[in-house]
Formats: sequence, C-alpha cells, structure tokens
Amino acid sequence: MSMEGISIFLAFATLFLSSSKASTDQTSNSSRVYIVYMGSAAPNSLTSTTASLRTDHARLLTLLTRRIRDPALRGGALLMAQKPGVVSVFPDHLLKLHTTHSWDFLKYQTELEIDSFPNSMSENNDAAGDDTPPDSKGSDTIIGILDTGIWPESESFNDKGMGPIPSRWKGTCMKGPDFTSSSCNRKLIGARFYNSDELIADNDSPRDLVGHGTHVAGTAAGSVVPGASYYGLAAGTAKGGSPGSRIAMYKVCTAQGCYASAILAAFDDAISDGVDVLSVSLGSTSYQPDLRSDPIAMGAFHAVERGIIVVSSAGNDGPNRETVANFAPWLLTVAASTIDRNFQSNVILGGNKVIQTADAEEPEARNCDKGSLEEKLIKGKIVICDTDVPFYTTENQIETVKSLGGIGVVFTRDDHIGIMADTYGAFPATAISLKDAKAWIGNDTAVTLAGKEAPTFNVLSGTSMACPHVSGIAASVKTQNPAWSPSAIRSAIMTTATRINNLKTPITTDSSSIATPYDYGAGQVTSTGPLHPSLVYETDTIDYLNYLCYYGFDTSKLKTIARTIPIGFACPKDSKADYISNINYPSIAISKFNGKESRSISRKVTNVAGDGEMVFTANVDAPRGLSVKVIPDKLTFSKNNQKLSYQVVFSATTLVPKEDMFGSLTWSNGQYKVRSPFVVSI
Repeated sequence: MSMEGISIFLAFATLFLSSSKASTDQTSNSSRVYIVYMGSAAPNSLTSTTASLRTDHARLLTLLTRRIRDPALRGGALLMAQKPGVVSVFPDHLLKLHTTHSWDFLKYQTELEIDSFPNSMSENNDAAGDDTPPDSKGSDTIIGILDTGIWPESESFNDKGMGPIPSRWKGTCMKGPDFTSSSCNRKLIGARFYNSDELIADNDSPRDLVGHGTHVAGTAAGSVVPGASYYGLAAGTAKGGSPGSRIAMYKVCTAQGCYASAILAAFDDAISDGVDVLSVSLGSTSYQPDLRSDPIAMGAFHAVERGIIVVSSAGNDGPNRETVANFAPWLLTVAASTIDRNFQSNVILGGNKVIQTADAEEPEARNCDKGSLEEKLIKGKIVICDTDVPFYTTENQIETVKSLGGIGVVFTRDDHIGIMADTYGAFPATAISLKDAKAWIGNDTAVTLAGKEAPTFNVLSGTSMACPHVSGIAASVKTQNPAWSPSAIRSAIMTTATRINNLKTPITTDSSSIATPYDYGAGQVTSTGPLHPSLVYETDTIDYLNYLCYYGFDTSKLKTIARTIPIGFACPKDSKADYISNINYPSIAISKFNGKESRSISRKVTNVAGDGEMVFTANVDAPRGLSVKVIPDKLTFSKNNQKLSYQVVFSATTLVPKEDMFGSLTWSNGQYKVRSPFVVSI
C-alpha cells in the first residue's frame, strides 16, 4: 500500500520501506530502500490467533501509518530497529546472477558398487531409451527457483503425462501484460514476480527477458525433449535432472541484478507455497557477506527449518581461494566443473592483420574501452579484447567494436581460468586462452543468426547452471525419500561424490595438477549414488545455531538469523571458530593446525540402508605427516534410522606442518562407501 509518499511492503518475515523520492542512485541514504527484518514466520502464523509475529507486523504497520510525516522515519533504520518484533534493519542491496549431454556424463561418474535402481529396469538397458532414475519420472516433488523468470511456452515445460497438481500446493500464477494464469500448467505450477516500488525496471511479469531462469528451470526439472540442439550444436535429448518434478518460478532478478528485498520475499512465499527444493543460482557481490544482511543465508535458514533443501551456486570468481559467495553450512553450495565435450571454433589468420588495439599497454584499450580506441584502426578488423577487468562486459566490448566498424571480436582468457561456454549474439565473436587458439563458439538465443530461425535451446555454463543439476538430483532423492531432512539429502549427495573423472583418473585442475577439496569440495556429483547413500550425516538447527555462536554471534544476535531460539539454548561460553569443526557436517575442516596438539572432532551418522545387521569399517586416506585415528573404527547397525557416533583424532607426525593437508575418511561395508573429505589447514 502507499500512503503520503511512503511505500510499505508486508511479507511473512519482512517489511520493505522506501521513500517515494527514491532515485535510481541507490547509494544515496535519503533514497535507499531498507529491509525491516522480523525473523522467521511463526508456525501456523496464518491461522493462529496468538502468533506474536503477525501481531508485531500489525503494530509496526500502525506505527508507520501514524508517523508517516515523522522525519525520523525517513532516516528510518534506527527508529525501526528499536521496535518490538524487529530483528534487524539493513539497506536493500543488489545481488548478481551466478542440457543435452551433462546427465549422460554424470550417469557414469558413480562409484556405486550395486544396482543403482533396485527393483527396477537396469540403468544399462539402452532399449529403454531413458536413464532417468525411475522414482523421478512421476513425481509430485516441487522445485522452487529464484531467478530471472521463465518462458512458459518452452517445450521443456510441457505437462504431457503429468497428473493433477499436488493438493498441498498453495502458490499462484501471477498475471502480467505478457503472462496469464493459463501460462502455468501441471508442470509449471506457479510463477511470481517482485517489483519493489518500481525499483526494478521492466519487471511486471514472471516472463523471463534474460534467459537465465528459463535455462536453470529446464536444467533442474525440464521435461524430456528429443531432437534439441543449438543450430546443430549439442544435439541430443534435453531434459532436467528430475523431469517428473513440478516447477515454481520466483522472478527476483532482471538484467540489472537481484534485489535483496525481492529475494527475502520470495523465500517467504516459497515456504508458504509448499516447495520441496529451492534452487538459487545467484549470490552476493562480496565473497563472504555478512550473514546478518545476506538475504540468501537468512531466507535459506528459515526454509531449511521448514524441511526445504536450498541449493545455491558458489559464484564464478574461482579458482582463486576464498571466492565462494554462498558459504552458510545450511546451504548446499555448488561449484562448476568441465565435462567431456567442447565446442571449437577457428581463428584463421590470413592476409588481413588481426590487431590488438591502439596503445595496447593501456588497460582501457586492451579491454576495448570505447574512449580508448581509434576508429580508423578498428574498421574492417577483427579486434582482440582482454577480459581481465570485470567492469568491461563482453556485451559492451562487442558493441564498442561493432560501432567502430570492426567485423569480429576475439576475447582472451587467463590460462588458469580456462574457457567456458559463453553467449555473444550474432556478431562474430569467440574466446581463446593465452595458451592456444582453441575456443568455445558463442551464440545467444536472444539474437537469431542471420538467415536462421530462432533457436529453442541455448548453451550456457558456470555455477548458475551447475546449481540446478544438483537441485534436480536433490529432487530425485526427495521423491524417493520424502521424509528425509534437507541435511540428509545434502549428505547423500556429498558422501557419494567422486574424486575420479570419466577417464578413471583423479580429477585435475585447468593447469593439469591433481585437484584437492579446495578445487572440487566433496567431489564431482553423481546422479545415481545419492539414491543409496547407506549412511547420512544429519545437521540440525542446534548445529547451525552453534555454528553461528562459533562464528562470532552471541545469543542475542542469533535472532538476526533465527527469530525463534529453542528454549534453554545459549551460546557456549567458550565459543570460538575452532569449534566449527564439530558441527555434524559430512566433511571435516580443521583450521589453524600447528602440529603441537592433537585435534579431536566428533560425528554422528544415521543408518538409512534398512533393517538388519550391517558393519561399516573406517578407511582413512591421510597425507604424509598427518596421523588420523578413528574411534571406534567399526560401526555396527542393527536397524534402520539407528544413529551411532564416532571421533576422529588428528595428530602431526612432523614437528611443523608446512602446508595444508587433504585426505578422506570412508565408511564401507563392502557394498556401500560413505566418503567424507577432510582439510587440515595450518
């Protein structure tokens, strides 16, 4: 609603305040939008007459309407932060956006030593023509996607053969000028968009005008579409990781980026609507944002509390260290790897020279800044543009070269980063490494090539597209095990990941060195292993609250993430970062290890392999200079859902460790392998 120049937006857990004088300059304090965060929605808050959260909302709305002319409101953060029910107040800010063959590639990555699909057709039965896990074919699992919207007419979202929409679904299909309720169907069951006081331009519909969200949705849960390709490239059958799952799109982003206020509102809606999995291919512009104002970490915390697994992208700023954008432990964060396919184009040097730019020593010229190039040197030439300054986008560089009469662009990439598939439109463009001239061809669904019909599929890469692969796998696991917690699903995916590539050799980096957990995390995900993990590590709310305590929060500050704290919970008096190693997570990280003292951590595993006696033995892969002892080294389970604990003691066998050390602990009974990587940093 809008009253006297102030706009107020109410969601279950969040209020958004903005002045009507807001300009496009979001750096001005007088024109900023502030998020008034009120923690997680109380259980049954829509129906309970005693729900304190909704009472607090009502009181705050009354305060706003009464004090609408109060100058303090326009300076409003301090005033709002002092009111009942308000957890925190922080400025709205912008976040950024972070397949026909990939599922076949992942299918053969598993190290599982049993039939991946028990009581079903063998996965190697090529006559079936479909290697999708059977439990994901006819699913009522709902994947919510926070992204740029969706193009509902895509064949990837047809609902042929799908049953009625699950009765538990409470979402909606919002209308827009180019989007009606009939745009949704039994596949695409919900679509929302968010426009905070017109701060986000061209956002009056769930329709995708960027292409990012449509590609993400199709990768996670797209229907099976044979004969897909991009002008003959990547030909094959397009499908999502869980083609039987339903899709709900939450359009929180445009080409400008993604506002924190929209993201928080979308999390609230998705929780209320009834999604099972949330896929979030976006992140903060800083590598380790403040958790107290990170909308993804905050929204995901509440989603996980409600039993919703949240899968997020790690960002595309690697492989440098400490560049992961979404690092909260309640998230399942996904990096990107390469697969066994590439698209090559040739840069042929003939009689015409290929110039770099005028005055190539200047960063502006090397990155094809328009004000640094001379038209007479560019006209009729293919121009090489560096890409080492993030300020210059490839789209802007192409437009600059095109406007000066250039006939093509070759982008250079650092050797250690590698060449990823990218989209450049109809203008001739490609990318080369500094090492060789083999490049990825670039195209764009938004620009049809001359003389060609518009394509229906595109080629994209990066962590934004790696993320929905894992979201699709998570949905398949959820379908087969509907009672599993988000942490159990995450554990199943992590502990069945592999360090071995499709050539049956260790995964390597772009520089051909052996990769470590700093490069691949838990490993390369597999599509079938997570369906039968045998043992899982369940991480509960207390673990996450303890993590926040160890991270530096005190008990009072915990409400900036979780409004409801369990009765009797308090941060341990001796909380310190070293104790983060003890939260019940599927991997192990030991920091500041000086070798002088042993470090001990504890873990608890849950048997999900069924009833009957099973004995698992610990196998440790430890580097030279490190002793790793598991106590006990055998775990005997007698029934399903039984939980057993163990300890791991790390000790140095050399006086002073000189570098970080990597290894793994694997529990095995001869049929199943449950692997946890560990990192010991000095």
